[in-house]
Amino acid sequence: MKATTRSKSKKKRAVAKKAVARKAKAKAKAKAKAKTKPRAKIRLKTQKQPIRSAKTPTAKSAPAVAGVAVTGRMGARYAEILTPAALSFLAGLHRKFDATRRQLLAARIARQKRFDAGVLPDFLPQTKNIRDDDSWKVAAIPPDLLNRRVEITGPVDRKMVVNALNSGATDYMADFEDANSPTWANNIEGQINLKDRWAGKIDFTDPRTKKRYKIDPRPAVMIVRPRGWHLPEAHLTVDGKAISGALFDFGLYFFHNAKATIAKGSGPYFYLPKLESHREARLWNEVFVFAQQKLGIAKGAIKATVLIETLPAAFEMEEILHELRDHIAGMNAGRWDFIFSFIKTFAKNPNYILPDRGQVVMGAAFLGAYAALLVRTCHSRGAFAMGGMAAQIPIKNDPAANAAAFAKVKADKEREVRDGYDGTWVAHPDLVPVAREVFDRMMPKPNQLDRVRLHVRVLRDELLKIHDGSKTEQGFRLNIRVGVQYIEAWLRGRGAVPIYNLMEDAATAEISRAQIWQWLKYGAVLENGVKVTPAFFDRALKQEMNVVKQEIGAGNYAKGRFPEAVKLFRDLSLGREFAPFLTIPAYELIK
Repeated sequence: MKATTRSKSKKKRAVAKKAVARKAKAKAKAKAKAKTKPRAKIRLKTQKQPIRSAKTPTAKSAPAVAGVAVTGRMGARYAEILTPAALSFLAGLHRKFDATRRQLLAARIARQKRFDAGVLPDFLPQTKNIRDDDSWKVAAIPPDLLNRRVEITGPVDRKMVVNALNSGATDYMADFEDANSPTWANNIEGQINLKDRWAGKIDFTDPRTKKRYKIDPRPAVMIVRPRGWHLPEAHLTVDGKAISGALFDFGLYFFHNAKATIAKGSGPYFYLPKLESHREARLWNEVFVFAQQKLGIAKGAIKATVLIETLPAAFEMEEILHELRDHIAGMNAGRWDFIFSFIKTFAKNPNYILPDRGQVVMGAAFLGAYAALLVRTCHSRGAFAMGGMAAQIPIKNDPAANAAAFAKVKADKEREVRDGYDGTWVAHPDLVPVAREVFDRMMPKPNQLDRVRLHVRVLRDELLKIHDGSKTEQGFRLNIRVGVQYIEAWLRGRGAVPIYNLMEDAATAEISRAQIWQWLKYGAVLENGVKVTPAFFDRALKQEMNVVKQEIGAGNYAKGRFPEAVKLFRDLSLGREFAPFLTIPAYELIK
């Protein structure tokens, strides 16, 4: 009897134990489900964001910092960049400098209105004392920037970073600007790649080709180009306002890498794009001073090279050097954007309509005057003068055409050495030995700072002289094809795009659409007698898109973002007012 009772009790305890286990399991499941609900909402929210990274599928929350909101999708390693300390640093930059930045952008608009009314750019009378004072020079240039004979430029994807550092170039401009489509993923993963470079962790294996990439023992010196003052970073707001793309790019790189660059015998070096005045240079100098103080880094550790790629800035080169004299290493002749700026400045002046962009060449008219003035200005103040971009890429299926293209590069670089430049730019690793051979042969010393060229005198009208040449239907149609194809690639996240054997960036697309806008506005008559009208433009646009479809294949065309690119290019070309930058409306399509 007792045995039977004990057996029944044992069974009851087992049943009760199973019941308790079931309840515990159900409770745990319910708890887990409750925990996942907020995550599901986060995923749903981030899925509405157009920008994604295939490499970082796991969404995470950005760290909480007072007044700072990160709306971009958080990837697997993004928290390494968007740390609380880094976000606080960015917030400090924004709160101190954004109001001044906005005032300077308003000053650009006011100045352009004066140009639209017929006022011509000129040297500033109120800063004549700076230009006339021969006593001042820029601060000493660091040893690893004394030989900059060949600089390679390109975006900041991981493969490009390694290849550029190993290219044999003396320097690598890591680009967050014209060669980068500023998607959230491109910008943050680019910061990760640059941080890994200084941490010694940039090596990787390509998952597709299984090729191993690692940095050589003596890599190129890294110089980072942030975005210009006019572009926002919409995925990070401070006190409800989008941070400047310039402060975002500069701030993250400087915060994470400044001390590491110095520890490795280099420094935090930058290229500054799209400046239009010495007051904009002054703002950058104030940013540099503030940033160095915040991180306890000596004043002057930052060294910048300013791209003179706007017409207004060409009249303020001396003043820009003076404002940045503690932090500047040199200036660069950013010729492609300079051509765009020339068209933009005179968009509403019928006396300054340029011929085909292919006929607007260095060594002549306003480009020749600008190039000579840049060398004279820089060398008289102890700063470097850097030459312009060689955009050619190898033509592998046509040896004769490839040889002709490389010969053109060689001749261009020889002109730059003769003009007194201390180095030059190339867009492809295969051009590094071509440019290097020229500079090694013609410039045996590390630089040409001793060639002061005091005899050079450039007058206002020389900086405004347009090139002789013709306006052709072929050039008009080429502008359409190149402009649309570049915008389409940019919308897909690519900022450096090979088109017709040239590595194009945003500057070429800007020239293309700007020239079409100006020819349309004034009804330019082409060499063959055709008048440029909106109807002709629309007809040519349709025809040239059919050409592109045949060139790249109907399947590739259909998979691309051509409808959006065509619409944007058309809107920009036919707009009543000239849009100052195509990247501003284009950013609305990717942010």
